[in-house]
Amino acid sequence: MPVVLKSPAATGSTTSSPPDVREKVADLIADIRRRGDQAVREHSATFDRWEPESFRLSDAEIAEIVGRVPQQVLDDIEFVQQQVRGFAEHQLASMREFEVETLPGVHLGQKHIPVSAAGAYVPGGRYPLLASAHMTILTAKAAGVPRVVACTPPIRGEVPAATVAAMHLAGADEIHLLGGVQAVVSMALGTESMAPVDMLAGPGNAFVAEAKRQLYGEIGIDLFAGPTEILVLADETADPFVVAVDLLSQAEHGPDSPAVLITTSESLGRTVLEHVDALLPDMPTRDNAEPAWRDHGEVHVVDDLDAAYALADTYASEHVQVLTARPREALEVMRNYGALFLGEGTCVSYGDKVIGTNHVLPTRGAARYTGGLWVGKYLKTVTYQEVTDPAASARLGEVCGRAARVELFEGHARSGDVRAARYGDAALPWAPPTTRP
Repeated sequence: MPVVLKSPAATGSTTSSPPDVREKVADLIADIRRRGDQAVREHSATFDRWEPESFRLSDAEIAEIVGRVPQQVLDDIEFVQQQVRGFAEHQLASMREFEVETLPGVHLGQKHIPVSAAGAYVPGGRYPLLASAHMTILTAKAAGVPRVVACTPPIRGEVPAATVAAMHLAGADEIHLLGGVQAVVSMALGTESMAPVDMLAGPGNAFVAEAKRQLYGEIGIDLFAGPTEILVLADETADPFVVAVDLLSQAEHGPDSPAVLITTSESLGRTVLEHVDALLPDMPTRDNAEPAWRDHGEVHVVDDLDAAYALADTYASEHVQVLTARPREALEVMRNYGALFLGEGTCVSYGDKVIGTNHVLPTRGAARYTGGLWVGKYLKTVTYQEVTDPAASARLGEVCGRAARVELFEGHARSGDVRAARYGDAALPWAPPTTRP
């Protein structure tokens, strides 16, 4: 029988923002829409105490900032970006354009067109998430996006040099030291000093997420992001210390980050709880990890791995780490996850920081219906049609006329009728004699 060793202290979850966040963001969007750069400057001064002459960094400023970054940091950024770029290029190569002749003279095709401009938001605040520069900017560039605008906030009034270096090396065409809602809205709507983009990508706080939600439709977005999630699926072969460390690695993202263990071993589950209790007091990011584990941590014991996979699928977690004797079995069985991490040698932190797959992933159950950010998100998959055989057009016209009239669309029917008459021998009783084909 299933056993719950730890339940979350907090109950309930929502995919919508609190009313005060929604209202504040709506007011900010309306203000920037109305007053443009002046509003952006005022809000940046209010929220970030930052109002330089220009938010956009010049080439000379970028070179000077990158020159301050230690060489080892630059080398590591370039290594990680090679991994991200390589994986994105493999994804792009898997997307096939084609043209097929479905009937004699009827040619149908598919092609992929990059969006003209993309915006990348790279958060600062609590942590300088320079890895988000790799995931958003590099992936857009691999897709062939000609203009990528990147924004990141100053951190306590200072330029985040390593983040700027990551944005530059990833290929950003414009880098703006601008954060929060004012950055997202500037990219989405455009101002006097920034041309608008077609889509936005990148994580952020509740205000950034709500701004993307409210702007969706005017522009495209990557995902509706929520708190980072981890679910570890373990059997008796797993190391409980590793399990505990990996659960806390994601809990440190924020006090509302769920961390869930599903295991077939009650002994392992209880030992993991002991390790977590021992690790938390000395954890430098305890301020986030402790409330996250207390309020959103869970430990479930199930009868067997089939039950474990089934329960894990109900969570549709952002990250699912599989620490079992046969981890690749999950790849065949599970259906709902943002990303799978198979075996002890593969941790979720690799996906966040270095391995090359994208770390912008679905949360709050969205993995039931979508995957994460990938190169295809920056591409519009469009179709085209051409009918070169008159007989084929006449046949399609006859069928179109009948099909459209079933739906009471007389105008559609007549477009088909015209082709049936022009390229075949159909009559047009509804047309004036002088205009019949």
